[in-house]
Amino acid sequence: MSDDGREQTGHERVPSRQRRRFPGISSRAYEHPADRSALVALRKLSGFDTVFKALSGLLPERSLRLLFLSDSVRVSERQFAHLYTMLLDACYILDLEKVPPMYVTQDPQPNAMCIGLDEPVIVVTTGLVELLDEEEMRAVVGHEVGHALSGHSVYRTILLFLTTLALKVAWIPLGNIAVMALVTALREWFRKSELSADRAGLLVGQDLRASMRGLMKMAGGNHLHEMNVDAFLEQAEEYEAGGDLRDSVLKILNVLPRSHPFATIRAAELKKWAESRDHQRLMDSHYPRRSEDKDASVSDSFRESAASYASDVKTSKDPLMKLVTDLAGGAGDLGGRVRRGFDGFRSPAPPKDGPDGGPADGTDGPRGASGHDGE
Repeated sequence: MSDDGREQTGHERVPSRQRRRFPGISSRAYEHPADRSALVALRKLSGFDTVFKALSGLLPERSLRLLFLSDSVRVSERQFAHLYTMLLDACYILDLEKVPPMYVTQDPQPNAMCIGLDEPVIVVTTGLVELLDEEEMRAVVGHEVGHALSGHSVYRTILLFLTTLALKVAWIPLGNIAVMALVTALREWFRKSELSADRAGLLVGQDLRASMRGLMKMAGGNHLHEMNVDAFLEQAEEYEAGGDLRDSVLKILNVLPRSHPFATIRAAELKKWAESRDHQRLMDSHYPRRSEDKDASVSDSFRESAASYASDVKTSKDPLMKLVTDLAGGAGDLGGRVRRGFDGFRSPAPPKDGPDGGPADGTDGPRGASGHDGE
């Protein structure tokens, strides 16, 4: 890149519309606490990623790069130029000096990923390109650039390598238990890293509704006129609060094999962060800088992660999480709830309507608000 901010091709790296830029921003500014604590710890292990980069010949990375180069379309000024502009835009806003190569690959399944040890590579499928509008796609490109800035591509590849290695020694007594523990922990980190990247996508797009629409389309397809963002978010609340302990266990079993959180949960988490004080401070240019990453405290990061999980448990409406809170607080009615069985831990039902259509106790209930269009 030349000194005037233009690439050698002459393409200027400026946003296509005015957005706030974050010079020198550290990925710690938007990372989920659980993701951030793991990354800070890994960065403190001097030479950890260097060793595994040296072993990259054992990984299929080089093969994947050749595959994308030979059987996908590389995004540039001459190919998928609108995506190239979004990529430059995202790197400009997050102040990522080296623009990662990006490819479009033929696949009807909407998907995107950021992989690589030597350097991150972004891949998006044709299914995703055809599904999303410009602002929704901008958030996705920002999501993947966020992965690159966080170093997720390096650490994901390293951990996948370790997982593969562990599977090869699973014949050792109790090996399967150890492997499953590793895989479970790895997937939990994967899910939190996706929440981090969603936040990066919002910082790039700076359009919460577009981010919401993109997640909604990933769940329900290209039928935006049939969907509603507010109703979609209500699904997340119903999912979290509904059912009894049996449903809580099923939720855990459903999410364990997944590398990504469910779409409704991602939307709710992103909205919550967008309304937080942390996000407002970030938008006001109060954020950690990359130059300070080497001084980040591992113990502080782990404390923040633990506090985040504790807060999630405390504020959760899930029956199992409420049980955990009650156990910690010494609930007086715990014995009675156990005697009543699973129904004793069911989330309370909303008050029934009285004859006049209001709550049965005669008080005024909340007025129903019509949701906004997903557009």
